[in-house]
Amino acid sequence: MNGHSPVMSAVLAPLTDSGRADMVVRRIAEAVTLGLMAEGEQLPSESDLAEQLGVANGTVREALAILREQGLVETRRGRNGGSFIRKPEEGLARIHQGRLKDIGLSELRDLGDEQFAVSGTAAHFAAERAPSDLADRLEKLVTALRKAETPADRRKADARFHIEVAVASQSVRLTRLEVRLQAELGPLLWLPDLDAPDVTEWADQHHEILVAIAAGDASAARRLAERHTVAGAHHLVRTHLRLTDS
Repeated sequence: MNGHSPVMSAVLAPLTDSGRADMVVRRIAEAVTLGLMAEGEQLPSESDLAEQLGVANGTVREALAILREQGLVETRRGRNGGSFIRKPEEGLARIHQGRLKDIGLSELRDLGDEQFAVSGTAAHFAAERAPSDLADRLEKLVTALRKAETPADRRKADARFHIEVAVASQSVRLTRLEVRLQAELGPLLWLPDLDAPDVTEWADQHHEILVAIAAGDASAARRLAERHTVAGAHHLVRTHLRLTDS
């Protein structure tokens, strides 16, 4: 795991709202869902993880027990032991499909409204504050989305693009919100065996956002990011209605 990655630093930033084990579980599950932690990758030690998240060792220990029950982590004993990421993609897909089917339209709308506000504002500030190398990083993620062959790879490339934009906004709060939204909505948007967004169209929209950010056009960056989130929200509503009608 790359501890110096700005995206990973955002995911494992100190918990400010709670030291409960479920919040630690949520952070690690988000990192796994977003592809920031790969299957087989070793987690930091309990003490290191507790220090990064600003919680007690016992809280981390409890969180790891929950993650083991969920099948996302396995713990090995011995000299080369530790806690390692497991990612049962098939099981996760069933969980996410069930959630999209059961979620209420009002909650979907609220999530879409939140992403509209967060992604649009992040793109606006990224255009004003972006580092000089951001366009190159975003272009690589656009290319990764175009070339992605599986729903999981598309989900990761899509999410990483939006999180990189949020990191470039230089707002810790916006970045944390974007991470949570991508972890919550991304798996619903790119469910296997269901109609997903057109990858070419999605990548083209990402490219338009990055061009506006690179040009320093904050107004256009916000407008394009907001339009993109609306398209995603509409797609989720259509998929939800198909699932509930079946």
